[in-house]
Amino acid sequence: MSIKVEHISKVYGKQYALDDVSMEIGSGEIVGFLGPNGAGKSTLMKILTTYIQPSSGEAWICGHHVVDAGMEVRKMVGYLPEHNPLYLEMYVREYLELVAGLHGLRNNKARIAEIIDRVGLEVEAHKRIGALSKGYRQRVGLAQALIHDPAVLILDEPTSGLDPNQLVDIRNVIKQLGKEKTVMLSTHIMQEVEAICDRVIIINKGRLVTDKGAKNLVSDKGEIQVLTVEFGSNVLTADLQQIEGVELVNHLQGNIFELNSAVGADIRKTIFDWAVAQGIPLLSQQVKKKNLEDVFKELTKSKK
Repeated sequence: MSIKVEHISKVYGKQYALDDVSMEIGSGEIVGFLGPNGAGKSTLMKILTTYIQPSSGEAWICGHHVVDAGMEVRKMVGYLPEHNPLYLEMYVREYLELVAGLHGLRNNKARIAEIIDRVGLEVEAHKRIGALSKGYRQRVGLAQALIHDPAVLILDEPTSGLDPNQLVDIRNVIKQLGKEKTVMLSTHIMQEVEAICDRVIIINKGRLVTDKGAKNLVSDKGEIQVLTVEFGSNVLTADLQQIEGVELVNHLQGNIFELNSAVGADIRKTIFDWAVAQGIPLLSQQVKKKNLEDVFKELTKSKK
């Protein structure tokens, strides 16, 4: 098992950043690690990369304990943090030579050339890092994470700041890496998860709320409908939530609502009949299938 986490908690004062989180990630998996801002994603990644220690619980990378064998863990992990720290005054090759030296690598020039080609840095490799766009700085960060050929990659928002063409390129790089390495990927871009991840782990308020295959996460919710409804007069969210078959109500704007159905339920006729009974004009109903973004919203929505 490449990554193993058992009952990890991290407490700051009285605030739980992580609360009894357990998971396992095997070799050759690309796992999307999702959650709202402040859910604890970066905290767990920092624990797994030995930057901070847990308050309780244990974790291992390729069999090495993250606290007791921190130096061995660092040899096994390539890490790209959310806020990519770079020496802006250094040239790209110069910086990668520094990182390679810190890892004790030999034949640095050949390895650096290989990594520069792999992440698409060739045309910018002669520049100072400070002169690069944010997207190319992300590529430099990914290059330093890969330079020592780690078994595990932990990537926190790796495509932040990339334009659409760069997104496709880096996603392809990550997909290729996933054939030979374990990749733990944090992102807010749901299409990215659907495109490249085998599994999805979602945490909310420091607790794990789901851990399933990327395709199963949506299909396990059944052929759930998301119904966008527009009424011709004022409607209360609380009234819609009382309708049979309605699981979740999101008020979009004005008299437009997004209604999530129960598994297997087609609530269009129910909504029509309810509107007629209430004497409320029903202007439109539009159905879409639930996708990963809808499931994410449902699992992380604050209970009021």
